[in-house]
Amino acid sequence: MSLCSFLKGKSRRPHNASFRRESFGRPYQQPHQDYKTLLETCLRNNCLFEDDNFPADMSSIGRGPLLQKLPPTLQWKRPTELHDNPIFCSTKAGRLGLCQGVVGDCWFLAALEALTFHWDILTRVVPLKQSFTKKYAGIFLFEFWHFGEWVPVVVDDRLPVNEAGQLVFVSSTCKNLFWASLLEKAYAKLSGSYEDLQTGHVSEAFVDFTGGVTATIQLAKAPSDLWDILTRVTSRRSLIGCQTHSGERVLDNGLVDGHAYTLTGIRKVTCHNGPEYLVRLRNPWGKVEWKRDWSDRSKKWDLLNPKEKILLLRNVEDGEFWMSFHDFKFHFVSLVICQLTPELMSQEGGKRWMCSLSAGRWVRGSTAGGRLRHYRDTFWMNPQFQLTLLRADEDKRSSNRCSVLVSLMQKSKSRHRNQMCYFPIGTFLFRVNEQLWGGNHRLPQEFFQRTTPLFVPRDFQTQREVSYEFFLEPGTYLIVPCTSEPWQESEFILRVFSRKHALYEMGSNCSFVLPKEIVERYEGEEKFFTKLFEKNSEIDAIQLQKILNNMTWTHLSRLQPTFSMDACLGILALLDLNATGTVSIQEFRSLWKRLLIYQEVFHKQDKYKSGFLESGQLRAAAQEAGILLSDEVCNLMAIRYGNSNHKIGFENFVYFMLRVENVEEAFQNLTQDDKGIYLLKSEFSDTSYTWCYDLVLISTEQALVFSVWSSEFCGCRIIKCDERKKKGEMCATGYQCGCHAVEKRRQNPWPAAPDRSTPIFSLILPPGGLLPPAVNQPG
Repeated sequence: MSLCSFLKGKSRRPHNASFRRESFGRPYQQPHQDYKTLLETCLRNNCLFEDDNFPADMSSIGRGPLLQKLPPTLQWKRPTELHDNPIFCSTKAGRLGLCQGVVGDCWFLAALEALTFHWDILTRVVPLKQSFTKKYAGIFLFEFWHFGEWVPVVVDDRLPVNEAGQLVFVSSTCKNLFWASLLEKAYAKLSGSYEDLQTGHVSEAFVDFTGGVTATIQLAKAPSDLWDILTRVTSRRSLIGCQTHSGERVLDNGLVDGHAYTLTGIRKVTCHNGPEYLVRLRNPWGKVEWKRDWSDRSKKWDLLNPKEKILLLRNVEDGEFWMSFHDFKFHFVSLVICQLTPELMSQEGGKRWMCSLSAGRWVRGSTAGGRLRHYRDTFWMNPQFQLTLLRADEDKRSSNRCSVLVSLMQKSKSRHRNQMCYFPIGTFLFRVNEQLWGGNHRLPQEFFQRTTPLFVPRDFQTQREVSYEFFLEPGTYLIVPCTSEPWQESEFILRVFSRKHALYEMGSNCSFVLPKEIVERYEGEEKFFTKLFEKNSEIDAIQLQKILNNMTWTHLSRLQPTFSMDACLGILALLDLNATGTVSIQEFRSLWKRLLIYQEVFHKQDKYKSGFLESGQLRAAAQEAGILLSDEVCNLMAIRYGNSNHKIGFENFVYFMLRVENVEEAFQNLTQDDKGIYLLKSEFSDTSYTWCYDLVLISTEQALVFSVWSSEFCGCRIIKCDERKKKGEMCATGYQCGCHAVEKRRQNPWPAAPDRSTPIFSLILPPGGLLPPAVNQPG
């Protein structure tokens, strides 16, 4: 287990035991608004909530073609002003009751219609315990799955209406129902504005509503067993949408060009002349239906027996209709299937799936290598993820192959949905021979020159997300996500679903990838380094303190931070690889680059300009720098490194970030299988560092958590001697720090051994315990 893997939230369960809610650094994040606090404040002050972050004016509408569709006089009114008995949501109102407004968000409505088939999922997006009577304060809460986490979005209930008081955007056929209108407003806020809902893909809305994985089938190239696929996915509680050919007109056959529909059902019927395959679709407009074979007024229905006709036919203009499977494949261009995450599939026969989620980044000149076929010399640079497939216990008697679903999602830096730019992306799959290419190291260029991939993406799709389904034998595989061209930079999320597996990034460590803008801004700093070291080849802690306290921290919100001598001594111990008590120009250059990114992410997450980070902000700042923290570990770090209010200043933030990186380095230095560290009593008996009775497995997780509270050691690093390293053993005198920690510890032995049941976590700790005491904080 690597540190990066542990920090993703694996403190008390296996890496893939269940679907986790992760937080991945996004270029833009919604302003934090606590729903309960805002609600209680409005109730206490007897006022209605007004959302300043998404105000009732044209800034929330946006600028673009939507402005031309608006009524001459646009007003904003609350549901209590529009109806005598407004209702937020009612399960008795029926499934299909939504009508599209002037916003061209048919893709959003098509996904929402599909969601109404699964009220257990819909209630996650739309919390039902909200109303216009009990504890009403004009504020409503919704949740969307956004790049790896469920994001709460708060809105007020002021909705745009025309002069007649009719809703301009989404409405319900039941005029006193307002959940869909408010949900659309929350989604518009998440997307940037109502204008940003004008264009989109139904696949994106599917994922935002469920956290599921989507697959798009181009019907012109549809597989021959498409009907079997539809039969299978409809039985798995999947969401299905489809898209017509491009255009903006209503055709004579009743279909609308460039329009998204919801596939609400399939049916195999028996006619006089044989079986007929039908699909049921719904237009999110709530009207305008198919007019050809198997439409509401088609004579084809007379070919069925009366009972089946009564069961299927609804001669009502409600936007829902039947058509033949053959016509469907001819008149529609694409089919989108959203398979729900294991968390939402828990009702299916008790079978439990696993999900792994990893964040990564394609960086120009570093990890952006392009696709294999055209860029063989750089393909190996792409991020590499090792997937180990295991047969689930209940599947031992079944087929030798395992079902695996792989999803690759890229992030955009823009806040506004219609300004997001995506690259063509895809994923390669290789089989790995562990005897030849074992270990956690990245596979070299030689591997890709000799190995033929098991899977090569047919097309690189310019979409936010692409997914692939495989049926693989248990074993070790390599997943390589990439863009179609090298030098294309973006962040991404890789998700893997299967019954039982393990996933980690090859060569993963907490190395920091500096953002492009920082690199360009400071690329001329070599003169600065040279000037600092022109008199002395190395600097000590006193000189380091002078440098840090005289630096211009241009991006910090408050006064310049003051680094104490203790802080500088601790930083020096981290950088001093040769145990000389000083740092060289190379070591200081590494520190300088880290400080730059620490400054950037600290400033970005210090939203209130207080000069401190709270627990949630600490997590976001750490992940911006390339480290993913679980909530449990993040809260622990805030307690240890924060002040009495558990808020962390910049000096302690620097301390913390430097130390976390060292935890991973120490772990990788001692582990033999990248899963843990195995030590016998004899290997520690001479050092007297701790108590050891049996063979003990130590993970990075235990090292990090325990080391938070350790302050008994000196802070030097673990260095294996060459002879011991060859044997894979730990050197008892390998702490090359010059402080003779072994001798000192023998003179001051540990207290009496604790009870055998006490967890032994300190076995892998180097002197210093990996994490030093916080600056100016009690130990």
